[in-house]
Amino acid sequence: MKILVVDDSPTERWFLTDLLLRNGYQVATASNGEEALKKVQLERPLLVVLDVVMPGQSGFQIARALSRDPSTKDIPIILCSSKSAETDRIWGLRQGASDYLTKPVRPEELLQRVAQLAHA
Repeated sequence: MKILVVDDSPTERWFLTDLLLRNGYQVATASNGEEALKKVQLERPLLVVLDVVMPGQSGFQIARALSRDPSTKDIPIILCSSKSAETDRIWGLRQGASDYLTKPVRPEELLQRVAQLAHA
């Protein structure tokens, strides 16, 4: 199962990529929204782990674009953000995300959510 990790922070990208690789997932990465949209078309991931606050397009905008595109609307999206308000979580889910996790992401929680969405 290939997962696309999108985060502008090299540290966060490394942390998420390492975690997923160590648990048997294939991983592609992108550092911004524009690159993410290209990688989704190129890599065809089965799931996207997406940061919310990024330069250029936000994770909310990317989630909305993916969920409205007929070719990508079925790809589950997990938003990961330091934005912890309930309104942010609700807004993220309304933009098409399947789940919303607050940073710092707990490894066991992310792996559980990935497994749930991968087998849904």
